[in-house]
Amino acid sequence: MSRIAGVLDTLREQGRKALIPYITAGDPHPDQTVELMHTLVAAGADIIELGVPFSDPMADGPVIALACERALKHGTSLRQVTAMVKTFREKDPHTPVVLMGYLNPMEAMGYEAFADAAADAGVDGILTVDLPPEEADEVAPLFTQRRMDSIFLLSPTTTDERIRAISEHSSGYVYYVSIKGVTGAASIDVEEVGRKVANVQRIAALPVGVGFGIRDAETAAAVGKVSDGVIVGSVLVDTIARHQSDPAGLKKALTDLLHPMREALDGLAS
Repeated sequence: MSRIAGVLDTLREQGRKALIPYITAGDPHPDQTVELMHTLVAAGADIIELGVPFSDPMADGPVIALACERALKHGTSLRQVTAMVKTFREKDPHTPVVLMGYLNPMEAMGYEAFADAAADAGVDGILTVDLPPEEADEVAPLFTQRRMDSIFLLSPTTTDERIRAISEHSSGYVYYVSIKGVTGAASIDVEEVGRKVANVQRIAALPVGVGFGIRDAETAAAVGKVSDGVIVGSVLVDTIARHQSDPAGLKKALTDLLHPMREALDGLAS
């Protein structure tokens, strides 16, 4: 059993929902990323999605695109991102880490070299935004051989047939994109999300995490009621941008944002 599956199984047995925050590696500075990861765990994160900075993040809105720019300005590379995870593992052997990014940096590094580096660092899952499962035959087996989960995206327009096909190629969890648009876009319709997620759960034998549009404890709890976990990204990355010159204030601001979400999600179990 993967570390991701173990955490999600434990949460399900406890009647709790997963809190999965996203930050971009190297933002606001590569020296701060590992400490921010520990801050997220202390604030209640169950799994961390760590973004690999890329110059053309097509699925991301301006908040995360600017985070990529800040990280790349400091020369943050894919090898550095795996090194960050390895350093994180020195103090935290338990919290799953998913690398989320685009195919180009992996291709440039070499798929096998990347898979080796990620597995050696203690990465648990890979989510490649622009890699559909039909084109993953060269890459996904490398992850499976190294006991890393392949995580794919589902959207509001994904058909039942495609949900079934994607779930057959997925492990760990599937990421349901709650809105038609980029990260940080419009508010979500929780009732509609609930209907869509219920359909995904009917078809796919995997937990469903919902991302895009979760901004506070209220929306986290609402989405948590209809899913297996909530994925929080742009609001955290925006917080990093606003506190990038104040490391201590940044950690407090992230905690103040994430901890109420943790409490709200845990309140669903009572």
